[in-house]
Amino acid sequence: MTTPAKAAEAAVKTSGVKPPDPMTPLDVLVEKYAVVPDGNFRYCPGCGLGMAQSALIRAFHKLQLDLTKVGTSGGSGCYAIMPHYFKSNHHHGSHGRACAVATGMKLANPELPVLTIQGDGDMLSIGGNHFIHAARRNIDITAVCFNNFGYGDTGGQYAATTPKGSKTETSPYGMPEEAFDPCKLAIGAGASFVARSTVSHPVHLTRVLAEAIAWKGFAFVEVLQHCHVLWGRRNGMPEATDMMNYYRENSVFNTDSLTDEERFNTPTYYSEEEKEGKYVLGILHQEAKPEFSEEYAKLRERARAEMEGKAGARA
Repeated sequence: MTTPAKAAEAAVKTSGVKPPDPMTPLDVLVEKYAVVPDGNFRYCPGCGLGMAQSALIRAFHKLQLDLTKVGTSGGSGCYAIMPHYFKSNHHHGSHGRACAVATGMKLANPELPVLTIQGDGDMLSIGGNHFIHAARRNIDITAVCFNNFGYGDTGGQYAATTPKGSKTETSPYGMPEEAFDPCKLAIGAGASFVARSTVSHPVHLTRVLAEAIAWKGFAFVEVLQHCHVLWGRRNGMPEATDMMNYYRENSVFNTDSLTDEERFNTPTYYSEEEKEGKYVLGILHQEAKPEFSEEYAKLRERARAEMEGKAGARA
């Protein structure tokens, strides 16, 4: 399937314009797309958020985005500082409300690329209501969910995505509840683009994020991003490398159409048994359908025309 990002790449190639170099050093990209803090980054040493942030920067570069003309929205969580490091126009709002704010951004300025940058607790627990309705409307925003299996910023409590049986600060004997599958939730709610990747697959993650940002409609990307400090050490994986290996060893791709760099030795599944208990990576759902801000603009024009017609008849 020809996706928007692939179509954009093809247009660049045929135009004679030199495409962005995927091997551009990260420090060069940081200077272009980010603001380096005076002190240390807020993330814990080895945190997957730093790797996820690098993939997002490379996705911006892949699409050649002008971040001064991009809107981002977020709330509370370990991730929340990330958009402040970007040169985007960012709204740091209350916990869980990023999708609602992003909806307002998009309706106010439909030409503005808009992203929500959120954690799993922020987006799917306290923010679940806003998330499902943004997906239902199919409004053209990209919702990026950094899933670290719990509430990292407030001590490591269990959240809606915590794997059943795993230990957290508030489930020391094991999580008793079933977890959300965020991607299935997004598909069921009406998202027109849904994908999953991990920070252990940075090349694949970069491509998936670029595809999602370029997609017309509500695009959701689940990024499996480790918190070895709070979740990992309670579940036998105290080092960042332990959890990165865990993602690679417990994931499968849903397609063979991948480069070796994207795959990172992770296999493709060919039967239901092969994906049992695994994280399925790739673009999981893609469906072209009407986008909300465009449909709303049509409705507004019809209402205006009707009112003008009535005013003309009275005159």
